[in-house]
Order: sequence, then structure tokens, then C-alpha cells
Amino acid sequence: MYQNILVPLDGSKLAECVLPHVEVLVRGSEAKVIFARVVEPCCPTAEDAGDYDLPDEVVRRIESKNRGKAEGYLNSVMAATTYGAKAESVVLNGAVAETLADYAAKNKIDVIVMATHGDSGLSRWVWGSVADRVLRSASVPVLIVRAPGSVPDG
Repeated sequence: MYQNILVPLDGSKLAECVLPHVEVLVRGSEAKVIFARVVEPCCPTAEDAGDYDLPDEVVRRIESKNRGKAEGYLNSVMAATTYGAKAESVVLNGAVAETLADYAAKNKIDVIVMATHGDSGLSRWVWGSVADRVLRSASVPVLIVRAPGSVPDG
């Protein structure tokens, strides 16, 4: 049913709670799993910098270091799974939700599988929910797994 499954991970154990669900989706199929980590820009753009402005070389070093950490993390996740040749990873740059939705649309992704912290109330209102934004902006189905221990509204 699914050929390409996008699994966004943010480096947390909470995000990794989706891995058993992905395993079930992949079992007995030819589906490819694409683990993704989105690295947001470290610094505001020049016009948004206001009172401070980091030299371009410093920005490049910070972003390169962040990208390297993201690649290392994804490699360790892939090494710990049993997907083998059916798995790959990608490090993306940009705003998380929009970048994931755009990647899914451009890369024939069939489903996005991701975790949610289950935050509600003021915390969700102030910070927003990446999972919610992906759900609203993606043009493909999104399977959202509530993290263990999170409590739904009610």
C-alpha cells in the first residue's frame, strides 16, 4: 500500500516512539522508509537581524555543525532499525512543518508518520504543534502517534 514512508525525527526519544508503528507498516512490504531531520536556520536573516548580525562564516559553521549532528543522529537511528536497504535518511533545512510538507509533496511520499507530545492548553497555544501544522499543510496522509505518557484533553 505504501511505497515511501516519511518519518520525521527531532532527536528525542519521544519522537522515536513511532518506530514500532513504522515497523508494522513496513513489515512484509517493499516500502522505503525515509528518516528526516529538519534543521532550522540558526540565525535570523540579515533583514531580521536587528541589533546583531553574525558574520557569514560563523553562521555557516553553526549550521554545518547542526547538520552534522542531525546526520549522525539519523545514521544511529537507521543502524538500530531492521529496515536495511529499505531505509534512507535526509537532513532538510527550513521551518519544520512547512519543510516536511514540501518534501512530501515533491518526493512521492505516501504517508508521514510522526509523534506528538500531546501538549494542550496554553503550551500548545503559545508554541503551536509541529504535528498539527504538518497535518494541516501536508498533501498526504499523516499518522500521528501520541507519545506514551501524554494525556489528551478532557
